[in-house]
Amino acid sequence: MPVKRSQSALRVLTVLEGIARHQPVGVSELARLIDDDKSAVQRAIMTLADGGWIRMALGASSKWQLTAHLLAVAHMGNTGNDLRQRVRSTLEGLRDATEETVLLTVPDVRRFVVIDAAESRHVLRTVHSIGVDVPVNGSATARAILPYMPFEQQCEFLGEPPNARVLAEFAETRKRGYAVSIGGVIEGSTNIAAPILESEGHPIGAMVVSGPSERLPIKRHAKIGQTVLEALRSLSRSTH
Repeated sequence: MPVKRSQSALRVLTVLEGIARHQPVGVSELARLIDDDKSAVQRAIMTLADGGWIRMALGASSKWQLTAHLLAVAHMGNTGNDLRQRVRSTLEGLRDATEETVLLTVPDVRRFVVIDAAESRHVLRTVHSIGVDVPVNGSATARAILPYMPFEQQCEFLGEPPNARVLAEFAETRKRGYAVSIGGVIEGSTNIAAPILESEGHPIGAMVVSGPSERLPIKRHAKIGQTVLEALRSLSRSTH
């Protein structure tokens, strides 16, 4: 017996593809472009927005654009020339240089996601599964990436405008180039992260050195931070 197809699901996917092609785009314009009923398109848009796949475009409240969620999902399964492949050798080189686990994280919808890792060879090490969420509050990833995001995105990730303490943290990250979290996510673990920036300065991810705090005391933070920054500079030169 043939399996019945879901026309509503197909419409949602068509709307998602339409937004990807024409973003930022409004409901009426998109309905015209994909030749569909405006009300049906609007329902599909709200479904996608509720799921975190799209959001209102910055500075254009009546238009929609993709979030990073689609990119994060693509990174998890894509074996082509994506960010994971481009930074894999750098990830492993940092693991060897620091002897600690090194993570590749990317922004998603109001959170961050681990999309690759090179684990430390120590028996005692931090282990992070691919696809695991990285929280905004307390993580080195957030402290490394958020300072380079537009104010509207900072508010979206934080759930509120950054306060004076958070803004001071942002300024410190931009000054030294890397961020530190001591037990901010997992007790007994220290993470040192630096952002991966596109040519125009937009953050597309972070590289994070993660290990037991007893092996990453404060006196080592500056040296490891500089090691991460140098690795990212080399990465930038190799991918232009």
